[in-house]
Amino acid sequence: MKREPVGDPWWRLALDCALASVLLVLLAPLFLAIAVAVKLESPGGPVFYRQVRVGLNRRRRGEDPWAITVGSAEDRRRQRAEGKPFRIWKFRTMMPDAEARTGPVWAAEDDPRVTRVGKILRKTRLDELPQLLNVIAGEMRLVGPRPERPYFVEKLATGVPEYRRRLSVPPGITGLAQVERAYDEDLDDVRTKLRYDLFYIENRRALLDMKILMKTLSVVLGRRGSR
Repeated sequence: MKREPVGDPWWRLALDCALASVLLVLLAPLFLAIAVAVKLESPGGPVFYRQVRVGLNRRRRGEDPWAITVGSAEDRRRQRAEGKPFRIWKFRTMMPDAEARTGPVWAAEDDPRVTRVGKILRKTRLDELPQLLNVIAGEMRLVGPRPERPYFVEKLATGVPEYRRRLSVPPGITGLAQVERAYDEDLDDVRTKLRYDLFYIENRRALLDMKILMKTLSVVLGRRGSR
């Protein structure tokens, strides 16, 4: 039987919160520099971008998500995602209201919605740094599967086998799939990265987390991030 960990022991959460707090203090000058750069390029928009993502699944075993019929369409989508929704923090990399006309879409190469500063932040993955706040709040961990939007979780969970298993552990700022692959652009990317996520879930250990964090550092320093 496959091991399905849910949640974390208190010490793991405490360790991640402590590390995130230290990093937040050490990186404060970098945060300020990025904030100034984002604001100077597009003064009409906010420095930070907050978006609803799907977190750890705490649904009772055997409960049918498609039996949910109450609430707005967005409320039902979040509940069917089988994970606790929360708002993720990021440095804004797109023009203000970038999805106002298109709705939820994956970012593409040379995406015209991405600002010049945003391209640098995405390439170095520095746009993800504010999620240290999510770690301190207990909504994320330093390492884990990347949290996705409810809209995409609902669609992918019906078309990609075992996709919901990603929700069996807390989401992370970085993960095995992220250091090995680029951002998702199509279903093939999702299926490939899912294999990495499932491997991580089955082999989730402190040593593996450390290896992923070290590889994340090399990705950032080598600017091998995705578009």
